[in-house]
Amino acid sequence: MKTETRARLLGVDNLRVVLTALVVLHHVAVSYGNIPAWYYYQRATDPTGTALDVMVMFDQAFFMGFFFLISGFFTPSSRDRKGGGPFLRDRLKRLGIPLLAYLLLLRPLVTLGLYDGAVPYWKFYLASWDPGPMWFVEVLLVLAVGYVVIRRARPVPRVEESPLTLRRIALFALSLSAATFLWRFLVPVGTYWPVVGLPTSSYLPQYVSLFAVGVLAWRRGWHSSLPRAAVRIGFGTATAASLTLLPLSWMTTGVLNQLLAATWETVFAISLIIALTVLFRERFNRQGPFGRFLADQAYAVYVIHPLALVAVSAALDGLHTLAILKFTLVAAICLPLCWGLAYLVRMIPGAKRIL
Repeated sequence: MKTETRARLLGVDNLRVVLTALVVLHHVAVSYGNIPAWYYYQRATDPTGTALDVMVMFDQAFFMGFFFLISGFFTPSSRDRKGGGPFLRDRLKRLGIPLLAYLLLLRPLVTLGLYDGAVPYWKFYLASWDPGPMWFVEVLLVLAVGYVVIRRARPVPRVEESPLTLRRIALFALSLSAATFLWRFLVPVGTYWPVVGLPTSSYLPQYVSLFAVGVLAWRRGWHSSLPRAAVRIGFGTATAASLTLLPLSWMTTGVLNQLLAATWETVFAISLIIALTVLFRERFNRQGPFGRFLADQAYAVYVIHPLALVAVSAALDGLHTLAILKFTLVAAICLPLCWGLAYLVRMIPGAKRIL
């Protein structure tokens, strides 16, 4: 794995761009669907809002876990190259500074529409405190610290390449399904953790497990050892799970519903992640100037995208049309706007070293 060329890993770089764009689209869909979980929310008044809810459901099943896997994938090489202390200082700089910037500069702007003037703004700000989408950065910081602590206690020897077999994948899927199912008795779907602002705490087993898988993928060469057939098998398995386990979960209640839902999410996520990883490794592992531009701004887009989304949605507040059409219009405006704003932000002296 560590001998792969930079061109080979451009597929992972391109995946980050696609996932970042999906984050933007996800939050636009939340804005106009039936799930009140974003700074700007206009409940759908027509059936197309349900289509946006379905999109949100499928996104949620895999995309943030995929981000954690990619982050875990690059963690061992970064820590090995810099050492434990410098690695953590770098993580604090690259993750902590954007988190503080979001909380102190961007969040007051994106929450202005929620402020009704009943109390002083500072009281409203503190009472509604949360990091928004930067919860991902919070969790990533904790995982980075955990990785360094584990490495200090148990230095990792050089590991020879070890193929990722179907048996290993199946055992992991079974274990993660069980862990998610059991975890949700303590933390049901929809549980929100205040202060830390974790909106999807019921997915923590997936996030932590996929970060660990990313670490192992780097050490054991799994990225390069997955066969091309994994694209077809992965997409096929994700589709089959969605056509069987998902409808069955909708038709059941109680414990069986929770078990089927956790199993579908896990099988869908793992299958889709494997398929997309190999697809981008084989077909989308090149970058021209435009692709490099998109990749360079991706992290900054993640940080600043709430400001662009809320501003555009508020400007179009008086638009009365189908929810899916509002989603399409706002998405078409916000995707290029986010990348443009991210480029400008990164032009600030010193910003490129962080973003």
